[in-house]
Amino acid sequence: MPLSEYEQRVLEQMERQLTSDDPRLANTLTQRGRRPVSRYLIAGGGAAVGLLLLVLGAAGSLPWLGVVGFVVMFAGVAFAFADPHRGARRHGPQGVVQADGAVRRAPQARKSGFMSRLEERWDRRRGQQGR
Repeated sequence: MPLSEYEQRVLEQMERQLTSDDPRLANTLTQRGRRPVSRYLIAGGGAAVGLLLLVLGAAGSLPWLGVVGFVVMFAGVAFAFADPHRGARRHGPQGVVQADGAVRRAPQARKSGFMSRLEERWDRRRGQQGR
């Protein structure tokens, strides 16, 4: 069932509010990145082989084989949940979503530490409360 005109206007207003309040979250929600199924199959196979090695190491009283099995199993699970484009993607906001849905690239921000980012957020929140 299609949305009524009122519901469409309210939804558009909510989208604009989200993009103005938290552009980083809006960018994250608009990205259409899906991991291929083959990635999960490889990771599942690695986890299964690692579990098999772990059980064989425990049954055969071979602790080194159990450790190798655990490492292989851990690597398989980590591979499944790791970001496949980690090196190619910048950290932080990549742009701002405009009201028409277009993405404007953000200028290259200077690198700042964790504490300075927290201080900037704190200052912004304090400024918004003083309205």
